Amino acid sequence: MSQRKNGVFIAFEGLDGSGQTTEAKLLRDFLTKLGFRVVLTKEPTLDSEAGKKIRKVLDKKIKMRRNRIYSEVKRSVQIRPEELQNLFAKDRKEHLKKTIIPTLKQGKIVISDRYLFSSLAYGAASGVNLNWLIKINKNFLLPDLTFILKVSPKICLKRIKKRGNFRTLFEEEKKLARVWQVYKTFPKRFKNVKLINGEKTIKQVFSQIRTCLWQKY
Repeated sequence: MSQRKNGVFIAFEGLDGSGQTTEAKLLRDFLTKLGFRVVLTKEPTLDSEAGKKIRKVLDKKIKMRRNRIYSEVKRSVQIRPEELQNLFAKDRKEHLKKTIIPTLKQGKIVISDRYLFSSLAYGAASGVNLNWLIKINKNFLLPDLTFILKVSPKICLKRIKKRGNFRTLFEEEKKLARVWQVYKTFPKRFKNVKLINGEKTIKQVFSQIRTCLWQKY
C-alpha cells in the first residue's frame, strides 16, 4: 500500500451502525465552512459494475457460498468470499482512478466513507486470509488519516434497528464481533490509524475526530 500525492485523504471506518457515515458528513461540512475544498465519497461505489454487484451481495440478492461444490444452475446467484473481495478491489481501483486521485491532485480534501480497511476487516471475518487481502490491495493508496469508530456490536445493531433499515449480509452480532476483532488490530499494524470512541454522543465523537485532526495537521 503506497503513500501519496497532493491534497489530503481521510477515511472513516467501523462496524455497520458505528456512525462513520454521520461523522464523515460532519467533517465534510466542518471543513467546508473553514474554506477547504472537500469531496465526500463512499465505498463500495455504485459507479462500477463491480460496485453494483457488491451491493447485490450485501443486500443478499446474491448469496455468499461457503463450499466449493455447487450446482451450475445456481452459479449466477452465488459468490465465494474471495470472489467478493476481488470485486471490492476492482471497484476500489476504479474509485481511485476516477475520483480519489484526480481530486487529490487538485489539492482538495477527500473523505471516504469506508475504504481499504473495511475490505480487510470484513473480508478476514468472512474467513478470507488477511495476508491475501493485503496483497490484492497492496498497490492502492493508503489514507493520510483513518478514523475507526469503536462501537460494540450490540449497540450497532440497536442503532440499525432504530433507523428501520433491513439487515444486510454482515449485520448480525456474531459476525460484527468477528469484524471488530480484525479492526482493532489496525492501529498497530498500519500508520495513521486512530481509534475513536463511537459510543458517545454524535457531538462528542466529532470532538474527538476534530482533536485528532488538529494534532496531525
